[in-house]
Amino acid sequence: MSFRLTAPGDDWLAAVPPLAALDHGPMPALVGNVAFGTASWTDRTLLASRAFYPPAASTPERRLRYYARHFPVVEVDATYYALPSAAHARTWAARTPADFAFGVKAHAALTQHPLEPARLDRDLLAELPRELGRKRSVYAHELPEAVLGELWRRFHVALEPLRAAGKLAYLLFQMPKWFTPSRASEAYLERVPARLPGAPIAVEFREARWMAEARRERTLDFLRRGGFVYVSVDEPQGTRASVPPVAAPTSDVLAVVRFHGRNTAAWDKPGASTAERFGYAYREDELREWVPRIRHLAARARQVHVLMNNCHRHYAVQNAKDLAALLAAGS
Repeated sequence: MSFRLTAPGDDWLAAVPPLAALDHGPMPALVGNVAFGTASWTDRTLLASRAFYPPAASTPERRLRYYARHFPVVEVDATYYALPSAAHARTWAARTPADFAFGVKAHAALTQHPLEPARLDRDLLAELPRELGRKRSVYAHELPEAVLGELWRRFHVALEPLRAAGKLAYLLFQMPKWFTPSRASEAYLERVPARLPGAPIAVEFREARWMAEARRERTLDFLRRGGFVYVSVDEPQGTRASVPPVAAPTSDVLAVVRFHGRNTAAWDKPGASTAERFGYAYREDELREWVPRIRHLAARARQVHVLMNNCHRHYAVQNAKDLAALLAAGS
C-alpha cells in the first residue's frame, strides 16, 4: 500500500482535473483505527510549494475537499488566534465526508496564552479598558471577567455545527511552557470540560516537568480521572522545554499524537520564526520509531489521530503519508 505524494513538477501537478475529481480520489491515510492528517490545510508555504494541491484546487472549498480525499482528519489552527464562527464550522462540515474528523485548537485566551485584542470581536474589544485595547497582546487574567466568560461561551457555540455533524473529534488545549505542574494548574484544567461540553479535551503540555519520569504517572492518572486525552508528542529533545516522546493512552475512546519536527536549535530559541521551529522534514528512520508506539495506542483506544505539525512547504502532508505507509506495511 502506498501513500506517496507526487513530487513538484510531476505530470499529476501539471494536469488540471475536472472539479468532480476533487470529491473522489485516493484512499485517505487511514490504517485500521489510526487516522493521519496535518495541523493545517491552508499553510501559506504549502500552497506556495504547489507540491500537494493541483491547480484546480484554487478556492478554500476545493482545497478542503481535495485535502479530505487524502486525509480523514485535520486540525484547525486558526481558532487559536481568533474565535471561530458558526458559519465557518458549517462550511467545514459541509465540505468534508461524513466520517471526516476535525481537531480544533483552543483559543489562546482559553489556554493562558497571550491574545491579540485587535483580533477580538468588535463588541468584545469595545468592552476592554482603553489601555488594554491598545496593547499588542494581553493575557486572559488581564481581561474583564465578563469578556473572558464570553470568549469561552462564543468558542463553544461557534463549534455547534461540527458537534451536530459528529465531526468534532477533540478540542486541543496546548498549554504554554509557563503552565507548570501544580494543584492550581490541575484545578484550571478540571474546570474546562464543564465550560466546553460535547467534545473530548486533548491536553498537550509544553512544560517538560509534567512528563518527567518522577511525575509522569501522577500526570497521566490525573488526566485519566478527569476524562482528558493526553497528547503524545514528537519534538526536539535536549532543551529545557522538551517533553519526552511518551505514547500513553489516558482514554479508551481517543489517543492523539502530534509531530512538531526536530529542530533542536530553534525549539527553545526566543523569537524563532515558525519556519525555524517547525520547518523540518522527518527521515524514514525517525518516523519508524513511532510505529510500535502508535500500535500500542491503537490497541488501547478506539481511535488514534496522528497529526503532523511540521507545516512548512509539503513536509507535513508528505510525512503524514510516509508514516501511514510504514504502519500499513507492518514495519
